[in-house]
Amino acid sequence: MQTSPIRAAIIVIVSLVGIFLAIPSFLNKDQLAAWPDWLPHQQIVLGLDLQGGSHLLLEVDRASIISERIKDLRRDVRSVLANDNGIGNIITTDGSTIIVELTDPTQKAAASTAIQTLQNTISNSLFAIGGVQELAFGENPEGKLTVSLTDQGITERMSSLVQQSVEVIRKRIDELGTTEPLIQRQGTDRVMVQVPGFEDSSRLKDIISRTARLTFHLVYTGMTAAQAEAQGLPPGTFILPSADGGKELLYEEVALGGESLVDSQPSFDQQSNQAVVTFRFDTRGAQIFAEITAKNVGKRFAIVLDNQVITAPNIISPILQGSGQISGSFTSETANDLSVLLRAGALPATLAIVEERSVGPSLGADSIRSGLLAGIVAAAGVVIFMTIAYGLFGVFANISLILNIVLIFGALSLLGATLTLPGIAGIVLTIGMAVDANVLIYERIREELKTGKSNLAAIHAGFQRAWGTIIDSHLTQLIAAVVLYFLGSGPVQGFAVTLALGILTSLFTAYTVTLFFVGVWYRWRRPKTLKIQHFRFIPDGTKINFMRISRYVIIFSIVMSVLSVGSAVFKGFNLGIDFKGGSAIEIQHTTGPADPGRIRELLDGLGLGDVQVQGFGPPEDVLVRIEAQTGGDTAQQDAVAKVRDVLVAEDYTIRRIEAVSASVSGELAWKGTLAVLVALGAILIYVWFRFEWQFALAAITTTTHDIIMTIGLFSITGIEFNLTSIAAVLTLVGLSLNETVVISDRIRENLRKYKTMPLPELINLSINQTIVRTSLTAFTIFLALIPLVLFGGEVIRGFTIAMTFGVFVGTYSSIIVGGPILIFFGLKSRSETAAKSLEPKRAGGAAV
Repeated sequence: MQTSPIRAAIIVIVSLVGIFLAIPSFLNKDQLAAWPDWLPHQQIVLGLDLQGGSHLLLEVDRASIISERIKDLRRDVRSVLANDNGIGNIITTDGSTIIVELTDPTQKAAASTAIQTLQNTISNSLFAIGGVQELAFGENPEGKLTVSLTDQGITERMSSLVQQSVEVIRKRIDELGTTEPLIQRQGTDRVMVQVPGFEDSSRLKDIISRTARLTFHLVYTGMTAAQAEAQGLPPGTFILPSADGGKELLYEEVALGGESLVDSQPSFDQQSNQAVVTFRFDTRGAQIFAEITAKNVGKRFAIVLDNQVITAPNIISPILQGSGQISGSFTSETANDLSVLLRAGALPATLAIVEERSVGPSLGADSIRSGLLAGIVAAAGVVIFMTIAYGLFGVFANISLILNIVLIFGALSLLGATLTLPGIAGIVLTIGMAVDANVLIYERIREELKTGKSNLAAIHAGFQRAWGTIIDSHLTQLIAAVVLYFLGSGPVQGFAVTLALGILTSLFTAYTVTLFFVGVWYRWRRPKTLKIQHFRFIPDGTKINFMRISRYVIIFSIVMSVLSVGSAVFKGFNLGIDFKGGSAIEIQHTTGPADPGRIRELLDGLGLGDVQVQGFGPPEDVLVRIEAQTGGDTAQQDAVAKVRDVLVAEDYTIRRIEAVSASVSGELAWKGTLAVLVALGAILIYVWFRFEWQFALAAITTTTHDIIMTIGLFSITGIEFNLTSIAAVLTLVGLSLNETVVISDRIRENLRKYKTMPLPELINLSINQTIVRTSLTAFTIFLALIPLVLFGGEVIRGFTIAMTFGVFVGTYSSIIVGGPILIFFGLKSRSETAAKSLEPKRAGGAAV
């Protein structure tokens, strides 16, 4: 109770720093410009679900890399044998292997030596010390020479291509003029792109994922593409589709590549009255272009973009200026986009979109309003409740609570963390959880006063003895938040960040700051009597015999758990696209209530398989779900485009698009399962370390019970089970253990205090002593969750309903189920333990 100047200074400094860090996030641009330069200016970054924008996860296509490398390798082998050494050959391919048949078998040794000069050493990762050999040389059973791509070589090449792709994508997005895009490499073969505020997700996808590989090929003049398909391809040729719907037979050798381009701009052809794209080569490219056009006057020269012939004009005369133009069916926008792609350079590999999440700005604004409304209502409810329940001490708790929220926003700003809609839910949940420590302290002070201690001694003992329990309960929640952050993704990580920050800041505000205010007030007023609680929701001195009804309660819990498991096994879950793949599109009708029947009628004719249409909040909003398409990622993106085009024509606006491939959904499902198991394991270890092993097993049993019941809720009610559901389950793990730890701590304390009391009676006493605190904590969390259910919006409605149900189940299991299980696991009172330790001695004495 002696508040040192250093402690007071720390509280003032931390509070002021938190306030000044948080303020810029609530200022507009003009106000921020007027904000003093010597104060922090960094604002909280809003997630895409709050400000709108697009999130894309792209994956390098391993098969296409192998195919392109084999194509280049064939050309190199043919050149080094025929052109450089005059060795005749016939080359065929088999997967990632080239088979070389020599027209003169006696030249095998010379051919083998020549081919081995193509060996390439690749080194891009820290683990590839000294480099990796890309090629393996040998002979097949028929004696033909073989050149194969090694697995290590392919992996290293993929690593290099992913890094190059990140740079190309960054250049393309920078050309669009967007603000603060986030482009990151993920793993060995993926690139994550987030572009806030970019509304046209289809255009963004086209710009990012198009390879934009520009090549120039001479057109083969000996026969047409149709004749080549019928008679066989001439050596060194291949067939490509053309933009006009036909096909062209081209020489396989690339006469000139897009890497020689130095500029590309959209333009307008006055003669054809069409948009075109102009290009200009560097000095070397201009020389090659001039030589090719000079040698091939009268022949056709094809301009190929991403394996499609855009145009194939005749070379009328040599082109010496090193520039030209690409014509086709361009609009002003598509011509501009193509020039952007050509300036930024070609992607070195094909990138498939395996996950897409885009949110329109109107939905983002709605989400912000919903989150703020839920937060304000929750905060008001908790503040009013604490004031009614604890009077002046409730005011102290409320001041600490407000400071806690300010510190959360300040920490988010300082860390540059992203605030998402689930993150707002985490802050609102923290509002309910933060006063838990205050309730625990205040109830402990009341108990100390009942033992006859003085006011000062009771306050001191209340804060001191509650500290260990506060640490235990907060750490179990922090473990769940950390696991959720590292194994979650996207907005769910935002929830984990705000939850973890709220847990840490509440340790400071609920204990240190509240203690400071109580100490200052006590030294100022010196009250003769100390009235902690003004309004009793549960009377003091309850003597409910929980052990008597425990048998029936446990039977009820077992039955409900079996029903939950049975429903999960036989009925299953309404899995979201996070776990089963597919697409979800949220739409809004612009002229009135939506017509789901009409939407189904329109979409049934698209041949997309199972399409679900359901209301989603207001009558104008509808959610459309499309099953995962059999054609893979490209087919999934095409399906989304078809649905979008049909609905936009019917006066619907696209508010949100989520598309997840089957491979990503499988990974998310595995990570979600792993997150729950890791959290349970980590908490088991911690509780085992802090308490006896019986307490640890009882805690895991009751927590598993709560998880099963909550998962059963998803199965029985059909609430969508997605990534936020995993977040709800993991949060419940922490909350459930919070209650269990408080009761377990009291049981352990009473075991030392009442050494001769029978264990069932001691457990009853412990539960009755803590039931006020347990009930009040659950009630404050309900006060925070109910506004989230009512006002938080449809996107997180399943999460908030599950949390509300889980808190109820967790409170029930901690109070009624946890105690009896301790007896089942063999917990003994001190007198029973002592008696058992004497049995061998007594037996020995009787024998003598």
